[in-house]
Amino acid sequence: MFMNFRRIRKCQCVQLLTTGLVLCVVMVCWEQLDHHVVSHMRSYTYRYLVNSYDFLNSSFAINQHRRHSQESDGSDGAVGGVVSYPYLINHPDKCGGGGGGGGGHREGRTRDNILLLLFVKSSPENFERRQAIRDTWGNESYVWSKLRENVRVVFALGVHPDAGQRSQVQRALLQEDQTYGDLIQQDFVDTFHNLTTKLILQFHWAHRYCSHAHFVMSADDDIFVHMPNLVKYLWGLQSTQAGAKDLWVGHVHRGAPPIRCKDSKYHVPYELYPWPSYPDYTAGAGYVVSGDVAAKIYQATLVLNSTMYIDDVFMGICAKAMGVSPQEHVYFSGEGKAPYHPCIYDHMITSHGHATDVRSLWQAATDPAVDSVSSGFMGSLYCTAMRVMLLCRPYYQNTYSCLAAFT
Repeated sequence: MFMNFRRIRKCQCVQLLTTGLVLCVVMVCWEQLDHHVVSHMRSYTYRYLVNSYDFLNSSFAINQHRRHSQESDGSDGAVGGVVSYPYLINHPDKCGGGGGGGGGHREGRTRDNILLLLFVKSSPENFERRQAIRDTWGNESYVWSKLRENVRVVFALGVHPDAGQRSQVQRALLQEDQTYGDLIQQDFVDTFHNLTTKLILQFHWAHRYCSHAHFVMSADDDIFVHMPNLVKYLWGLQSTQAGAKDLWVGHVHRGAPPIRCKDSKYHVPYELYPWPSYPDYTAGAGYVVSGDVAAKIYQATLVLNSTMYIDDVFMGICAKAMGVSPQEHVYFSGEGKAPYHPCIYDHMITSHGHATDVRSLWQAATDPAVDSVSSGFMGSLYCTAMRVMLLCRPYYQNTYSCLAAFT
């Protein structure tokens, strides 16, 4: 038997070329591979095996000597170590007087008893988005007349980042606020890297002017909130024996790693956060906290520095320092947009990514015919099947999980 050496050399050559090609691809894509695979493996190992974030208090704590010196000299420039920006537009009386009676029951509701204070994080130039929210899910009069609940909706914003357009936009904002009276603006530049400043604005304003609200919500201005479903959910929380305490609910990110890729919008350098995993946190697109948790987050902002510019991660750092853990709700959306279907609307709380279709979605989601679709045994069975088809997809959607189909 004779061996075909030419064929052997050809096979070896093909193997060598294939191996070289694979190595080249790995080398080119290593940064992405490291981010998507290796960093997540490190992060989850840290989160679920070590599961300790004791370093947060010491690493993010404000220098206590500096803090006490600021408090003793009566400086208005900072509260603790947090820069206090002056208000350009403010409505201290937005939440009315005191807490008003009523406990947690609908029968005792008064116009001063605020169920929910809802902050919408908005950019100065997004006039149309704010108007769409006022006309739909953010309409306070609708909530009072239809649901007999008192909700306060305000828009949190800074100043326009473009100095050339700033004065023109500011005049338009003042005119807008004169008409609607729902803008809360401080004198900081409204950019992505100042989102934590905007978060601090929300919790400080809530503490100072609306501490009697039972719940506080933070949401983006491209989010859709199914207000009737949200109010129903909050009613349910208040009717429980424990009441609405220690609540922080939304779309939870567990064991998320910092993004080290410098091209990413969410890039966080090692110097800012050297650990392999963030504390658990909820997606900043929309989450709800109870009044006692809002007070704890306010206290945390006084003792933790705010160098972490990703606001939802900073929220997680504050909550971890105060012993608060996020709770998952399957109908709070992540970054993805919820499927459009009556069987989804029946349970929807939030959906993200609605910059232009808020009005049409509001009309569809609040149509009385939605309730009839899922009524009865056959309707319930039909909607379960539809939700399975819409949510249990083989690819990642970052909206509602497959579990929501059976909830």
